[in-house]
Amino acid sequence: MAMLEIRTKPEQGEGRLDASYQLFLRLVALSCLAAGLQYWGRLIGFSDGGASRFDLIPSYWQFASASLAVLLPVSAVGLWMQVSWGPVLWVVSAGAEVIMHLGLPQYFGERPVLVISHVVVLVVYLCLRALLFLKWRRDAQLKVTTDSL
Repeated sequence: MAMLEIRTKPEQGEGRLDASYQLFLRLVALSCLAAGLQYWGRLIGFSDGGASRFDLIPSYWQFASASLAVLLPVSAVGLWMQVSWGPVLWVVSAGAEVIMHLGLPQYFGERPVLVISHVVVLVVYLCLRALLFLKWRRDAQLKVTTDSL
């Protein structure tokens, strides 16, 4: 049985960019976990004085809240473990929240800070991935020699 290894410093051969990317994914994972717990707290009546309990909210909120209450913690696990499906699930859940609050504000209300934060995190993620791709490509080109062809 493999244990989850939490590294406090980059391994030998890893650079600052790799460490920054890993730290970024862990921070996004913690925020997803917090958001998922917030949705669960509302659904079970723990927050909002019980006014947002599952059986008291409209059906469109029931669908959205129940979906996000599951998607966000699962994407947090994927981001924390740095597996390929973690960012995919985060994009799906963040996209759902953006559509909810930007595309359907008459039902879900407007939350511009949430929408902006999702866009900022997505832009930072894409920039880090592009930089990592360029770094990996450069490293791969440096390893190619004439006798390796």
